Amino acid sequence: MGESRLIQGRYRLHEVIGRGGMGEVWRATDEALGRGVAVKCLKPLGPQQDPQVFTVVRERFRREARVAAALQHRGITVVHDFGEYDGVLFLVMELLEGRNLSQLLAANEQEPLPVHDLVEIADQVADALAYTHGHGIVHRDLKPANIMRLKDGTVKICDFGIARLGADMGFTSKLTGTGIAMGTPHYMSPEQIGGGEIDHRSDLYSLGCVLYELATGVPPFDLGDSWAILIGHRDTVPRPPRAHRAELPDYFDRMVVDLLAKVPEERPADAGDLRRRIGTGRVPQTPFPPTVVPGPGPAPAAPPGWVRGMTGGHRPAAAPRPVAHDPAAAVLTTEWTTATRPTTPVDAPATGRTTVPGPGAPRGPHATAPARASAVPGAEPGPARPPAAPSAELIAVLAGRYRAGMGLGRLGRWAEAEAVHRSVAEHRTGVLGDDHPDTLASHYEVGFALARLDRPADALRVFDRVAAARARVLGDDHPDTLAARQERAYALGRLGRHPEAYDGYLAVLAARERTVGPDHPDTLRCRHNLAFTLGRLGRLEESYRTAQEVAEARALLLGEDHPDTLLTRHEVAYALGRLGRGREALAEYSALAAARAAALGPDHPDTLAARYETGVHLGRLGQAADALDVCRDLVAARTRAQGADGPETLRARHALAVNLGRLGRWAEALHESRGVRADRARVLGPDHPDTLLSRRETAVALGRLGREEEALEAYRAIAAARTRVLGAAHPDTLAALDDEAHCLERLDRPAEAAALHLRAAMPTEP
Repeated sequence: MGESRLIQGRYRLHEVIGRGGMGEVWRATDEALGRGVAVKCLKPLGPQQDPQVFTVVRERFRREARVAAALQHRGITVVHDFGEYDGVLFLVMELLEGRNLSQLLAANEQEPLPVHDLVEIADQVADALAYTHGHGIVHRDLKPANIMRLKDGTVKICDFGIARLGADMGFTSKLTGTGIAMGTPHYMSPEQIGGGEIDHRSDLYSLGCVLYELATGVPPFDLGDSWAILIGHRDTVPRPPRAHRAELPDYFDRMVVDLLAKVPEERPADAGDLRRRIGTGRVPQTPFPPTVVPGPGPAPAAPPGWVRGMTGGHRPAAAPRPVAHDPAAAVLTTEWTTATRPTTPVDAPATGRTTVPGPGAPRGPHATAPARASAVPGAEPGPARPPAAPSAELIAVLAGRYRAGMGLGRLGRWAEAEAVHRSVAEHRTGVLGDDHPDTLASHYEVGFALARLDRPADALRVFDRVAAARARVLGDDHPDTLAARQERAYALGRLGRHPEAYDGYLAVLAARERTVGPDHPDTLRCRHNLAFTLGRLGRLEESYRTAQEVAEARALLLGEDHPDTLLTRHEVAYALGRLGRGREALAEYSALAAARAAALGPDHPDTLAARYETGVHLGRLGQAADALDVCRDLVAARTRAQGADGPETLRARHALAVNLGRLGRWAEALHESRGVRADRARVLGPDHPDTLLSRRETAVALGRLGREEEALEAYRAIAAARTRVLGAAHPDTLAALDDEAHCLERLDRPAEAAALHLRAAMPTEP
């Protein structure tokens, strides 16, 4: 901040009242409103930081700050404002008078808190978590230092949304040599330690750690170093709090033990469930007579230890609203731990087997597959033996390779990502089984990479299988099932099967609205795709209205300049152009290009796409000189970003040739279009649609220069190529025949021209 103590001419900094991994917190005065505030200044990334990375960080900060500012609950710190000053990102929050729980314990010389204080803190934190989890937001770094107790007894959680930002910006998350995320070890859930996907139940585990420490004076794993602590969270069942402090109520002891379950499914279903348990425990219960238990039966099998490291595939942008807990969903059986199936016949009773359905899934047993044949030819199968559970080391290795594949995808190296995910999928199939969620997650990533490699048919086959398996295993409405079904619809659209894509998006949208609500980011993403598909189906008015509604909803939820909001605004502009509302489309594209340049950078692909459409619409509206300037700048930017042979660079050069022609500069247009045609033929192939489009532009220029015989040769070559590739009845083929016929008319060869018109009027497939 330099020597200045005034931020943006409004916030006067006075003194530092806290320091942490993410930066400093200052006591300050909002001089515009005359009130005390706390200003958190996040650490700058340093002058050596890649500017593009900082652009992404800044955008993520703005999004997370908006999320935090949207949370309105007495148990959550209020965020008033946010911004950037001298390269430092800052948040303006309510100024809290009190102490965080870490300070409270220190002031009490690490002695446990009184029982009534414990219960009150647990109840208030659970209430705040129920609210935020209900909005699809997970804290991810819940610890005593992030929970404040005010002088009036109110308990508030700090840094909601910002803890995630800290992890992404590298302030609080480091990686060890083994790739394990290191945050605040005493309060991390096993799934965080394993590097897997997390949901609201990870916050519940962290709350269990906090309550354990408040109740006993020590964390559940108070060991010598961070690694030992992490191993304790992953592998060791902690001593119950009552083993340290016998006066603790039984219900409180059981609640904390349940919160610290290694497997998320064995914890309380959600924070609302936790509050109900606290409320019930506070009221003395009338004792019931002991239950008479029938004779001994087979003890239920303990869940295998390897499930602790289970990971998942892509998740929605925010966690779904918690769902009611079902004890049947809390156990993983050997049916999911190995590719070997039990030898129970298909029609045998399902005693001892449970399923792990997701929200909305029908309860009941899976039908088991027949046992695999004996490895010894001619041998009779012996008694069924429980398969050996895979080692924790093997599970961790596969999870690490999975994360490596995800990293390659984030870098855009999709071919390598696809190879890694395919290999991991094969290994997980052998170790965990075909329908295990981790196996399906790897197959999902294979499909995702194939789609980005422009192999939609291959991607569709993968998503068909993943969607069906996830529906069977997790349930029709599970977020992972819906993600696979949405990607399936995307692949259908890429194949031009828009009616099927439309039906797919419509079904997913109904499920999204039913399970997470109409304004959830995943619901809006599906509605965006639906708007896109409506446009490709020619339902332009519906496409425009849907895109406009999604853009407005995303602006409210994510912000006007969020990339997702801008993406939908691009779809709005596209629909306007297709509806013939060219000036409105031009205005939208121009504003979009400026917004993307500010948010993403001038050379970002999305910015360049909006600038390209701006140039196209300028040309169509007769402003060819302005369009030419846009195209020249665009060619230079595309060449810098993608190289001279990049398809989008060649597309911009084609637009340059078109606008030269519009200005009557036909010799220059001919030179440019010939160069683009040659480069497209070399890069894309001589019969590629874009190559043929440039060839047509060459023919137009030749005709305008009076070189009709050369133009006729070009038109004939285009018609022949389109007939060969697209068929005689394709609209583009018919357009090429029309071009050829008009050229013949200009050459005063009416009989040949008439023959071509008749051929176009009554096309027959060769």
